[in-house]
Amino acid sequence: MRIVIIGAGNAGKHLARRLSLEQHDIVIIDQDAAKLESVESTVDIQTVLGEGTNPTVLEQAGIAKADLLVAVTNRDEVNILACVLANLAGVPMKVARVSSCRPYRGETSYDLRKLGIDLVVSQKEECADEIFTLLRMPGTIEAVDMLDQRALVVGIRADMDSPIILQPLKAFPNPALIERVRFIAVMRGDEVMIPSGETQIMIGDDIYVVGTPSDVMALLEWASPEFRQFQKIVIAGGGDLGLELARRLDAINAKVVVIEKDIHRAEMCAEQLNRATVLHGDALSQEILASADLVKGTAFVATTGDDETNIMICLLGEKSGATFTVAQVAKPDYVPIISSLSLLDRAVSSHISMINAILHFVRGKNVKSAAMLHRLPGELMEVQVTATSPWRGKAIKHLKIPAGILIAIVMRGEAILPANGNLQLATGDRMVLFALPKAVAKVESLFED
Repeated sequence: MRIVIIGAGNAGKHLARRLSLEQHDIVIIDQDAAKLESVESTVDIQTVLGEGTNPTVLEQAGIAKADLLVAVTNRDEVNILACVLANLAGVPMKVARVSSCRPYRGETSYDLRKLGIDLVVSQKEECADEIFTLLRMPGTIEAVDMLDQRALVVGIRADMDSPIILQPLKAFPNPALIERVRFIAVMRGDEVMIPSGETQIMIGDDIYVVGTPSDVMALLEWASPEFRQFQKIVIAGGGDLGLELARRLDAINAKVVVIEKDIHRAEMCAEQLNRATVLHGDALSQEILASADLVKGTAFVATTGDDETNIMICLLGEKSGATFTVAQVAKPDYVPIISSLSLLDRAVSSHISMINAILHFVRGKNVKSAAMLHRLPGELMEVQVTATSPWRGKAIKHLKIPAGILIAIVMRGEAILPANGNLQLATGDRMVLFALPKAVAKVESLFED
């Protein structure tokens, strides 16, 4: 597939790096020569210097032969216009990043699909969704919804008090639960394993499981002694991301405090939130943190526009009594560094959140959606069994599944089915597959008609 990316900032650079692993023909456009040089130093792709809304520059990038254009600059008008020009040039799929999707949703008069834009995505809204899911599942490393939110993929860390450690999965002490929850990966240091019945969980392992939200919650309550719902959530930063997250938490009656140092922005947050408390002040101030009252059971989330500030705010929040800390970072490369140094409980990259919303546009037509996890290498992919699929009518245990691919869960109609070996697949079944990085391309080939 030929893909043109407009914008060589963090989002464009990370997207190009991710897609280049799958041997796509990628061209990236940017006005900043230094940014293009930075991309070229890490990814073997073509670069074009110029404005992404200049037809001459687009022609130089080979727009007429492109299958997909993704515009991810930090300017909405540039991204929208670039997609409109790509539509005029006959590009089949167009994706535009915007600061907020709210003005462009289908119920408004400004639905951008009327201009031929297939996906409008806001990284802040996608990141707010991801942090919201994480806060709903205390004790998790990360959490991702799949299958229209009927299935949940979570990562948990095995600590010394967990009843799951030091025994093979086939001897799992809660057999009824393991029939419903699927273990899809175990990460031990930098090594990733697709588990079998013989896999033994060790202290410090990161374990990834999938199941219905209620079954995953039951596993967390049983296997993770630290699992407790948060009593309060403090959000440092009332910008677009912080406000979007606060709206979601406000809607479920969570006890929320927002700290914002700009008085006008603080007043706007107070006007738009129904139940949340808004404090005007600097989250780096001990005085304002004391006012936020970080009692035991408080989750502290830093969502300002500066990565280093977010890290510092979280460290101060933990020192002031927060039980759990989350920092939003723009640079995806910061996530594994923060995790390996155990600086914070979680780091979430808004760019990875947005890329998850884009990935399914580069998949085959039978691959309905895809998601990347922040810490676990590989990809979650939702696929559908068609009438011509070689998997139709076969039990999972009889399938020839390439190495590095695992069937995580199956949805048939409205029912969620555990992906055990005896399950016979049928036309219309929707499955979540977990694929290691080198096996992602094999999933697409398996489901080509």
